[in-house]
Amino acid sequence: AELPDLLESLRSEWQSLATESERLDQIEAELRQAEAEYRQLALSLRTSRQAAAQALADAVTERMQGLAMDGGRFDVSLENARDERPSASGWDQIEFLVSANPGQPLRPLSKVASGGELSRISLAIQVVTAGNALIPTLIFDEVDVGIGGAVAETVGTLLRQLGEQRQVLCVTHLPQVAALGHHHLVVNKVSSGKKTSTTIAPLVDTDRVDELARMLGGTEITAQTEAHAREMIARAQEV
Repeated sequence: AELPDLLESLRSEWQSLATESERLDQIEAELRQAEAEYRQLALSLRTSRQAAAQALADAVTERMQGLAMDGGRFDVSLENARDERPSASGWDQIEFLVSANPGQPLRPLSKVASGGELSRISLAIQVVTAGNALIPTLIFDEVDVGIGGAVAETVGTLLRQLGEQRQVLCVTHLPQVAALGHHHLVVNKVSSGKKTSTTIAPLVDTDRVDELARMLGGTEITAQTEAHAREMIARAQEV
């Protein structure tokens, strides 16, 4: 009684095996077509990247000149990936290269930049790409290491400009940078001898003036120091 069903099953399997070679040829043709389309798209993406890389390198290099890296250069290296297997990001292996000082060769950013240089280069990149980036919050630490005066004010101005478009958190010890923030938080470490804790408090009005004056003048705050602090806050509102 089961033989008719078995016969039908065997016929179906035989037909499948008979057409397997034809299906394999079809799959191989589809694969070749997909590979050709991928190659065309990957090469088109590489061409676009090459143009964008040069524009980014020029713009970041220009920004570096005002961030205590005079003569420094930024470049973008585009090379074939080690294995040219298809991927969602194409064939390119991308690396940021930097020379922080004139006369030095370009080397990978991750290997040659100090913490402060890395922060400032990152700041330059964020400013240049501000119109395209989607990251809602940026955090900068040690961005003011090894700088001061006019360079510090430039850094503060760039951070303030970024703050117009997204949330920017910056840890700083320089009054030139702190004065340019839209908001000012002071961080203190408190120790009772047995326990240490950290407090963070927002500053407004006179408290902010007092903190900037302390950053400017140290432990002794004079009327001139306070006046300077007020002037810095007033100037920041004009940026």
